Order: sequence, then structure tokens, then C-alpha cells
Amino acid sequence: MKLQLFRSACKLALAIPALALAPNAQADVLIDNIQGLTIDKDGEIDRFEAMWIDDDGRVKQVFDRRDRRPERTDYRVDGQGRVVVPGMIDAHLHVMGLGFGALTLDLSQTRSLAEAQDAIRVFAAENPDRPWIIGRGWNQELWGLGRFPTAAELDEAVGDRPVYLERVDGHAGWANSRAIAAAGVSAATKDPSGGRIERLAGSQTPAGVFIDAAGELVQKAVPPPRPDDRDVALLAAQRRLLSSGVTAAADMGTTIQDWQTYRRAGDIGTLKLRIMAYAHGVDAMELIGGPGPTPWLYDDRLRLNGVKLYLDGALGSRGAWLLEPYADDPGNTGLPLLTQAQLRNLMSRAAMEDFQLAIHAIGDAANREVLEAIEELSGSYPDRRWRIEHAQIVDPADIPVFGRNGIIASMQPVHQTSDRTMAEARLDPARLQGAYAWASLDRAGSRLAFGSDAPVESPDPFAGLAAAISRTDAEGLPPGGWMPEQAVSRELALAGFTANAAFAGFAEGRFGRLVPGERADFLFIDRDPMIASPAELRATNILETWIGGERVWRQGD
Repeated sequence: MKLQLFRSACKLALAIPALALAPNAQADVLIDNIQGLTIDKDGEIDRFEAMWIDDDGRVKQVFDRRDRRPERTDYRVDGQGRVVVPGMIDAHLHVMGLGFGALTLDLSQTRSLAEAQDAIRVFAAENPDRPWIIGRGWNQELWGLGRFPTAAELDEAVGDRPVYLERVDGHAGWANSRAIAAAGVSAATKDPSGGRIERLAGSQTPAGVFIDAAGELVQKAVPPPRPDDRDVALLAAQRRLLSSGVTAAADMGTTIQDWQTYRRAGDIGTLKLRIMAYAHGVDAMELIGGPGPTPWLYDDRLRLNGVKLYLDGALGSRGAWLLEPYADDPGNTGLPLLTQAQLRNLMSRAAMEDFQLAIHAIGDAANREVLEAIEELSGSYPDRRWRIEHAQIVDPADIPVFGRNGIIASMQPVHQTSDRTMAEARLDPARLQGAYAWASLDRAGSRLAFGSDAPVESPDPFAGLAAAISRTDAEGLPPGGWMPEQAVSRELALAGFTANAAFAGFAEGRFGRLVPGERADFLFIDRDPMIASPAELRATNILETWIGGERVWRQGD
């Protein structure tokens, strides 16, 4: 009998109201009396005051003040002068990770080890029937711990059953003694390729934290969620995204189980979010896509574009692959997860079948390796829209290379505000010149596509917009912005979350801009993002979310 990790999932499904949908009649609609804005073909802001949506949920025509409105439409919606913007597109997140995060233990708001231990105790007490306690979100840097937590410290919170908790970035896991024993890991267990088992000082005994590929040693012992658990997780993720104004997302690391979850939702008509999927490795890519990317399904709501590959880990767990050792950990340059030959073989295997490559590279050594591989392969496989995911730390000498071969820099503005002090500790000032270098990459000719990396960060795109234009966090720190010369214009920031994010996922012409022929995906919001201060942008209220001319979420429903 399968162990059910999420016994309360069905109860939660009943507790979540049905999506607030407008009638999906085959009828045209005039959205009038609005302050509309979108990105035009030149990357500038185009403003309009009405929008006509056809029977298929596409934009038929937009109108300025002097334009004559159609005399006959099936429906007219009075926008009451509210601001309308294109639906936000998150160019990099993890849909099911966000959904499961809503159903499991979330430690992302804890500010100390003791606070985390208390939260774990409470969660375990509230869920006595769960055979394992799983969750995510811990961050030893935020706790001010100065080291990784240990299995013994997790045992203090829960010692009667296995516990496994992923770090906030997903590149390390924290296990208690029961989980380590259940996984069969011991002092004799060797570090896997591309991973590291943290050991107790002076011994080979596992200390409790497993970095990058080492996490799989414990994860394989965790009972998998059932299909109905996955369906509830998708519903939870979708509601979170729609209420945040996200109408489309690039799902990074789609498994066959994830894909089937999306297909089930599409088959019964509950898939509202648009998902551009990137398979979790080449094997999943071939299993899902077969000989090539899938067609667009469910009225442009689902497509497998390509494959996500990991070349290194994360800065927070010191797994990002650097050219020189970490400033706060001499001798450690991080963890390359693939050899040069492995990377090129996997890239070639995908590119020859027209799959798009989205390659995780955070450290400067990882970014250089990907850039060199793209340079070698681009002659054989042109116009692949090579994507480098994160591109957080780039050697300044390599920034011009991003402008060649149509490389897309898929970046997450909120990472800069969250990681600023950690990056200063991990790197010396010279290397910081290539950190989160949005403006420099744009000037080099790389196209910027912005996202959140949720659930690592909040999926709120307006927090991302605020960070992109100011380089400050929610408290407005540091004054004037961190390396403010790397901030981007409001137009480029909005394009990063709309038109450019669509282009990065081969969706241009389908959605991303409110122009004739594209899907009518848009938001009613309570302020103009082109004039709001960074603090005001972060406080943006999503009033309504529409996808394909259908209202799928409304504030207060």
C-alpha cells in the first residue's frame, strides 16, 4: 500500500473555492474605459483606452481615445478607468514545487534555527498521521547560523519519524537521523558525482545536510506523492499564481508525473495557467516530447519547449561553480555537476531534435562553460534561443559573449535583493562587478527574460519589477540601490516579464503583448507601473486576472 504524505490534500481541495470564472461563452467582448498599456514591437510603451476581444479569446483590436468603438459587441465591460497591463509571464519557476510548498512545511519565514525547530515541532504535531515530515525553505544565512544545521538539531524537533527539508534554493537538503537511516546512508557512503555529504568534524559520519546530487540519496527513500496529491498541488499553485497576476510560466524541471498532472487538468478544463515546460533532464524530455517539442495544447496553455540541465549548484550552499575559490571558504570552488563532454553531449542530443536548452548556471565558471559550449554548437544548431538560467555571477570579461548566438539571459531580479549580503560574503569586489548584471547583459545584446524561481522566492512579479528598476529590497535598502548602474528601465523590466519572457519560450505571437491576434491575457491593477515608485510597485493590488478573454480570478472571490 502506498504511503500518503498528504492525507489532508482532499480536505484542502474542498476548502479551496473553485476558480472565479467569468462565463466562457463564445462571444466577443469590448473592454472599454481603461488605462491600457503594453510593450510594442520596439520595446516601448503603447497606451490605449479600449480593447476588443474576439470569440476565440484573442485581441481583435485596441482603441485610442479618438478611435470609433464597434457598434455591436456581445458584451461590454466598463473598466471604470482602471489600469490594464498584459498578464505577467514568469520566465523561470517550478509550478509543482510551488504547489507542494503550499501543502507541506514551509520554513521560508523563519529567522533562526530555534524558530525553525519550533515550526517543525508544531507542523509534526498538527500532522500526526504523516509517515514523513517534508518541506522546504530553510536558509542558514538568514538564520545567522554561520554553518549548516545538523541532523541532531533536527532530531531535537522531531525524532520519532523521518524528516527531510530542502533548502530555500533547492540545492541542499536537511535530514534527521531517522531519514538518514531510512535512506541507508552511513559513514561508508561516498559522495556522489556532483554532490557532497556534509560530515561531522573529524569523521565521515553524515552531519545531516546533503548538497546538490547528494540530496538524491535521501530523496529516493521519501514516499512519492499520489496522482490526486499532485492534482491538488497544481490547483494550489495555479490559484497562487493567478492571484499574483501571473498568467503564464516557464516550468523548469518538468517530470513525466508533472506533465501528466498538467494534461489531466487540461483534459477536464481546469488548466487556466499557460505552462511552457522544460523537462527535468534529457530522459524526461524524450519520454514527454518524443521526437521533438510538443504542439501547443489546450488553446496555447501547455507545450513542452525543451529541457532543463543543471551545470552547478547555488551560491547559498556554496555549490555554484566558481573560477576562483569562495572568499569565505578558501579551497572550495563549488560543484560542477557535468563534465565538459557530458554537457556538450546532452546539449547536442537535445538540439538535434529541435528541443530548446535551458541551462542552470550560477557561478562564473559555470557560465563560461555554457558560453563556450554554445559557441561550439551554434554553428550546427542555429536559432535555438539558448537559455542560460540565472546567470548570477558572470566574469565581466564574458559579458560581451552573451550578445552572441541569440543567448537569452533568464534571470530573477528578486534574487539580487535576497542574496546581496550573502554574495558580498561569498565573493570579492572584483567578481561582484559581474553579479546580477542585468543592464550590462542587455547592453551586450542578450535578451533579458525575468522570473521569480518560485518557490525559492515569492512569485509576485511586481516585487520583481520593483527590484529590477531600483536594485533595492522591500525595505528600500540599500539607499540608492546596490550597484545601481545595473538597474534597468521600466520599459525593459516590463518587457522582461511579458514580451521577452514570451519570446524566450517561443510564444511570441501567441501571448505576451496586448496586440491584435494574440491571446487576451491581461490584468486589472490599481496603479500605473510606469509611474509608481518601487515601494508602490511592490504594493500593487491585482484586481482581476483574465486569460484568453476569460476572467479567471477576481480580488475578493
